[in-house]
Amino acid sequence: MPADPPYRRIVADLRRRIATGELAPGDRVPSTRQIATEWGVALATATRALSTLREQGVVRARPRVGTVVAEAPAAPTPPRSARQPTRHTTRQPTRQPTERPGADRSDAAQPGREPELGPSGRRPAARVSARPEADVNRDRIVRAAIEIADAEGLDALSMRAVASRLGVSTMSPYRYVGSKDDLVRLMADTAYGEQYPPESTPAGWRSQLELGARVLWELHRRHPWLAHTGPLSRPLPLPNLLVHSERMLSALDALGLDPTTMLDVTVLIYNHVQGLAVHLEREAQARAATGLSDEQWIDTQAPAMDALATAGPYPTYARILGSFRRTGYDLDLTRLFELGLHALLDGLAVRLGQRTGAGPR
Repeated sequence: MPADPPYRRIVADLRRRIATGELAPGDRVPSTRQIATEWGVALATATRALSTLREQGVVRARPRVGTVVAEAPAAPTPPRSARQPTRHTTRQPTRQPTERPGADRSDAAQPGREPELGPSGRRPAARVSARPEADVNRDRIVRAAIEIADAEGLDALSMRAVASRLGVSTMSPYRYVGSKDDLVRLMADTAYGEQYPPESTPAGWRSQLELGARVLWELHRRHPWLAHTGPLSRPLPLPNLLVHSERMLSALDALGLDPTTMLDVTVLIYNHVQGLAVHLEREAQARAATGLSDEQWIDTQAPAMDALATAGPYPTYARILGSFRRTGYDLDLTRLFELGLHALLDGLAVRLGQRTGAGPR
């Protein structure tokens, strides 16, 4: 008898792990790259194995997590004839003491029920119990809004959502913040104020610019929605953002540049940070929409990419793609940020008439 295809052997082994309890419901199963490494197969074979398990209902995609072992199906409900007879009484059901007539019981308040995912596929920020209106102030409103945007993205942000999170009436936030646009400006200013480049900056314009750019990148990673607050050509008038600009302009001021060049360089650095940071939020949205991580999604495209490489005159692409056939290519945004930052500053040094590693640093 011919041996089973490799993907079927992988499927059988993973099913065995699940059956023996080595992988329990909700546990992440090995990714396509992990399978390819462990079994010594191509990514396309590993992808087919996981696809087969999904079709069989053994695993499922969980947004922002990856592929996990599916829960065991619930036991079927016995027919009515097999159940205990139901006694009919005329007594009215007793309302729980803490439940008010007409009170809205949210999903989060119902035991054993998972709250539904928000519009971006992320789990909505938990509601808090109602608090007196006197406890609400602008700082609380801004912090609640940041928590919502961090968890679900700017699309999920509304004044109603903020009021719900704070447990106050819908109109209460408007007493402190005029509109959603005003709220987003306050959120961005607060986020940029969470961290500054240290006062004791390293010597040299380049080291100071590197430090400033890395602080901005860290803030955008912490709050991915920051890159979506407005286009680069329409900067928001934010005091805390100006602190970051002041540090970078001060680093350039010692070089004797004209004002236009100083601002151009500062804008280029912001553009480098923002241009990569927009993909942090898009990545989260794509994971929520597909249930696949970036790695898993790319792996599903492997057959099409292989076909494209062999169908046309793309010898360099085919060679590069072949070198990643087993391990895959990891698109690391932080690594790209560092690569682009060094390239940008190297080019600036040349344009200033300096050689890299020489002249003022």
